Amino acid sequence: MDKIRTVCAYCGSGPGNNPRFIEAASVFGRMLAENGIRLVYGGGSTGMMGAIANGVLDHGGSVTGIIPEFLNSRERMLTRVQELIVTPDMHERKRLMFERSDAFVALPGGIGTLEELVEQLTWQQLGRHSKPVLLANIDGFWEPLLVLLMHMRATQFIRPGFPVDVLKAERVEDILPRLRAAVSLVPEEAMQMAPEIARRL
Repeated sequence: MDKIRTVCAYCGSGPGNNPRFIEAASVFGRMLAENGIRLVYGGGSTGMMGAIANGVLDHGGSVTGIIPEFLNSRERMLTRVQELIVTPDMHERKRLMFERSDAFVALPGGIGTLEELVEQLTWQQLGRHSKPVLLANIDGFWEPLLVLLMHMRATQFIRPGFPVDVLKAERVEDILPRLRAAVSLVPEEAMQMAPEIARRL
């Protein structure tokens, strides 16, 4: 049985200046739908968020949008999703996104995308979860972050006993195979984080 039933996508509420970013989000949405994998995302209808969610929905897939109340107007929540959850704050949004997802994919985005990605990497590094985290490195978007992680290792702020286990895919077609390969090595119980722990983080 496929352990990946839901994927959380972190991505920008804007489109960026490279048409390949939006194209990649739309194609990845279609691939999730075709594989029967539910998308969990930030609930917006614009930019990368809108492209991936509409990519899923336009191909018969299922979407859960989770958006904090104060962002309703700024990110223009996508109301056509099957499940829309409005949270009181960002912390609750991120906790629910974690609990409802089997894996995490970071597409191009801004500071919010980076913050959500780094939080999952931190929890993983500290042994709080074993869910796979993948960078969709479209046109080398995440290369500066990968260089920074190498620098952190070289300066021993990422110590050998606390590795950062981040996956990478240059092509959208490689995302699901790499997530499945990673999750196949993880026992089912290790994929979970106790809700009481999640609430404290």
